Amino acid sequence: MVESAETDWVSRFADEVISEAERRAPGKPIVCASGLSPSGPIHLGNLREVMTPHLVADEIRRRGIDCVHLLSWDDYDRFRRVPAGIDPSWTEHIGKPLTSVPAPPGSVHANWAEHFKAPLNEALEELGIDCHGISQTEQYTSGAYREQILRAVRERSAIDAVLSRYRSKQVEDYFPYKPYCHLCERDLTTVTAYDDETTELAYTCECGFGETVRLAEHDHGKLVWKVDWPMRWAHEGVIFEPSGVDHHSPGSAWVVGGQIVGEVFGGRQPIGPMYAFVGITGMAKMSSSKGDVPTPADALEIMEAPVLRWLYARRKPQQSFKIAFDQEIQRLYDEWDALGRKVATGQAQPAELAAYKRAVGTAAGPLPATTHPVPYRTLASVLDITTGHAGQTLRILRDLDAVASLDDARPRLDKAQTWVDDHMPADQRTRVRGTPDQELLDSLDPDARESLRLLADGLDAWTIEGLTTLVYGVPKVQAGLPADAKATPELKAAQRAFFALLYKLLVGRETGPRLPTLLMAVGADRVRKLVGA
Repeated sequence: MVESAETDWVSRFADEVISEAERRAPGKPIVCASGLSPSGPIHLGNLREVMTPHLVADEIRRRGIDCVHLLSWDDYDRFRRVPAGIDPSWTEHIGKPLTSVPAPPGSVHANWAEHFKAPLNEALEELGIDCHGISQTEQYTSGAYREQILRAVRERSAIDAVLSRYRSKQVEDYFPYKPYCHLCERDLTTVTAYDDETTELAYTCECGFGETVRLAEHDHGKLVWKVDWPMRWAHEGVIFEPSGVDHHSPGSAWVVGGQIVGEVFGGRQPIGPMYAFVGITGMAKMSSSKGDVPTPADALEIMEAPVLRWLYARRKPQQSFKIAFDQEIQRLYDEWDALGRKVATGQAQPAELAAYKRAVGTAAGPLPATTHPVPYRTLASVLDITTGHAGQTLRILRDLDAVASLDDARPRLDKAQTWVDDHMPADQRTRVRGTPDQELLDSLDPDARESLRLLADGLDAWTIEGLTTLVYGVPKVQAGLPADAKATPELKAAQRAFFALLYKLLVGRETGPRLPTLLMAVGADRVRKLVGA
């Protein structure tokens, strides 16, 4: 995506937010907001909910303006379903607040919500995302929203009128507050009576329990979602908050919230773009409720924080994109490294440069970077061939790219190691032959034998450039051409046949890692032995 500096999406939103804040709340810190429900794994699609306001808030901070990024944890939401892989007995907790549900078996965390918050918080720290977390359990149970709850209940007719604009049929006795049962802790409750003057509220629960409480003192329930969200906009003075495409259909929380916030709570809806889905290469749309979805922590196992930040920074919120856990990650890293070279030589376009700067650091300073960034695909090939053996890996990287210490290649080296261990397809793994394939060698015609002799004789050119010239040059020399001759279709066919022969002799199949890297990893003596020279 190439944009001019004027249409760079982060700067444009920052301009709008600053102007809007000056109109709404001059002199006060600007408030950007995100909201997440820790009902299950918080996946890479959810990360857009945090990354979008983070980038805008960080741009505002870079300009020297006070800005806070709130992250509302919807941990007082009801537990809706038991994800796949969890003991079915957890169904007894359906309807309880997420903070009242036990953590999954084996967890060290206090409850269900904290179990799923923890890895996301760690990932946010690694990503350099500075936000202020707000527990909705703490807000509701401390009485922080008591006045807002009483106002919503007083104005329930006005809220019902807004909602009725989008309903196909009317709802009787609409009530915007849902108590959690004092006995079973679930929200399987029905409000049976309410007195506006005394705020006495009577409810019954499906468990058989019932009671009357004073809402002015009751801190064991919450506003329904379509009222809760606009209430928070007004209470927190939110200026900027994005929302997913699923929030923008007629009658959705974003649409009705934009009316409720003004008509009931005297506030204004935030500026907020609709953001598109984030996918994973080879996977369908992500869903936390199904359990096994890639999270930011998973992505940070195989890619550096700046690269993951860059994926979100370079795309406008309404543009969908995919994150690669398959071999596409190598192409992604090629693109990232190419951008780094363009930035270093002053050739990057303004929007490219802006996205790069937002990826590698924040207003607080630069993020950790790899001192000696060897190409990711090279690291993956070397680690695959050496099965992660540190000594062999260092030997090859020293020869390949003058790497003095494996620490200089970290953290990228460790990310590539995890990718090789956990995501590299089994049929793509490289196992160098232990002994020559004598049957294949004996079957070769004189031309094939001559190509192997030329290869063996040229192995003294022990640099990646020298080996590249060698493997591409052997078929040229055999055709009576100089090693730097331009490749013709016939010559390309001869090169492919020669490469296939080398792969068969070295790794027992017709494809593999880039040949120069493979030769470097195997070593000259072993190569000569395996090609029969």
